[in-house]
Amino acid sequence: MRIIKSIYALFFLFFLATSFAGFSQSKEREKLEQQRLELRAQIQQINKLLTNTRQREKSVLTEVEDLDHRIRTTESLIKVTNQEANLLTREINENLNKIQKLRKDLEKLKEDYAKMIQKSYKSKSKQSRIMFLFSSESFLQAYKRLQYMKQYTNYRKEQGEEIKRQTLLLQQLNKDLVEQRKAKEQLLAENRETREKLRKDKEQQKALIASIQQKEGQIKNELQQKQKEVSKIDAQIEKLIREAIAAENKKKGSTSTSKFELTPEAKALAANFTANKGKLPWPVKSGLVAMKYGRNPHPIVKTLSIQSNGVRIETNEKEPVRVVFEGTVFKIQAIPGANKAILVRHGDYITVYNNLAEIDVEVGDKLSTNQIIGRVGRHTSTGRPTLTFLIYKNTQTLDPALWIYKM
Repeated sequence: MRIIKSIYALFFLFFLATSFAGFSQSKEREKLEQQRLELRAQIQQINKLLTNTRQREKSVLTEVEDLDHRIRTTESLIKVTNQEANLLTREINENLNKIQKLRKDLEKLKEDYAKMIQKSYKSKSKQSRIMFLFSSESFLQAYKRLQYMKQYTNYRKEQGEEIKRQTLLLQQLNKDLVEQRKAKEQLLAENRETREKLRKDKEQQKALIASIQQKEGQIKNELQQKQKEVSKIDAQIEKLIREAIAAENKKKGSTSTSKFELTPEAKALAANFTANKGKLPWPVKSGLVAMKYGRNPHPIVKTLSIQSNGVRIETNEKEPVRVVFEGTVFKIQAIPGANKAILVRHGDYITVYNNLAEIDVEVGDKLSTNQIIGRVGRHTSTGRPTLTFLIYKNTQTLDPALWIYKM
C-alpha cells in the first residue's frame, strides 16, 4: 500500500509541474498565433494598397515603397510562424515524454493494484475476516483492525478510480499529440507558401529597382519634394499650436507661446492621458502605417530619408476618424495640400487628425474617446485615402507608436 501511495504522490507532483509548463506554453503559443494573424492582416492591407496603386497611379517609386513594406512584413510573418512551429515541436516532444512516463507509471500502478486485489481475494471470506477480528487481544485492537479493513477497501476503490483517470489522461494526451502534429504540418505548409511569395516579391522589387536606377536624379527630386510637403504641413500645424497656446495663455495673463498654463481640471485630464500611454485606440478602425514618426529611410536611395513629426496611415475610402482620448476641439483648419485638420486638446497634450475630407465636429465641442470626428480624404500626391496623425505635448512632438495600442 505504501508503494501505491508513493506512485500516487509522484503522479500528482508530475502532472502539477507539467500542467504549469503546459499552461505557460499555451499562453506563449496564443501570443504568437495572435501576432501571426495580425501580420497576415497587414499583408492583406498592403496587397489592397498595391492594387490601388496600380489602378490609380503611374508612380513606380510608390509601388517599390509598398512592395518593400510587404517584404518586411512577410519576413516578420515567416519569423513568427517559425517560432510557433518550434514551440509546437517542443510541446510535441514534451507530450511524447509525458506519454512514455505515464505508460510506465500506469503499468506499475496496475501491477501493484493487481497484487492488492489478489491478496484481498485470498482473504475475502467472511470467516477469515471474523477470525482476524476475533484474534484481537483487546476491544481497541479489534476496533482498529475493523477501521483498517474499511480504509483498505476504500483505498482499493480510490486506486481503481485513479487508474481510470490516468487512462483517460493518457488518451487525451494522445489526442492532443495528433492535433499538435496536424497544426505543425499546417504551419510548415503555410510557411513554404509564404517563402515562395517572398521570393517572387523580391524578384519583382529587384526588377522595379533596375528599371528606375537610371532615373536616380528624378527619384531624388521626388523624395525631396515629398520632404518639402511633409515639412511644410508639419510647420503649419506647429504654427497653429503655438498660436492656440498663446491665445489660451493670454486669457490667464501669460505670454508663453510654448506651454499651456493648466487649470486643475486640465492637469487631471493630462494625467489621465499620460496614464493611458501605449493603450490609446487607433484613430481609424482599419489602416496601415505607411510612414512612421521620425526618420524614414528610402528602400532604394539609401542616402535619402523623409523626416516626419507624425505617422501617415493609409486606410479605406472615407474611413471614419475617431478621437483617441476625451478632449476638446480647439482648432479646425484647412491646410493646403492636406485637406482639413482637427486639433483636439487633452490638457497640455494635443492630438492632430490631418487630411480630413469631411468634418463632423465644431470648435469647442467636448469629445469622448472613440467619438467620430470626420472622414479621411485622399492624399494629394498618392491619391489614396490617408490620415496623418500627430501627438504633441505643448509644442513637443511625440511618437504615436509609443502611445497607440500596437501601432
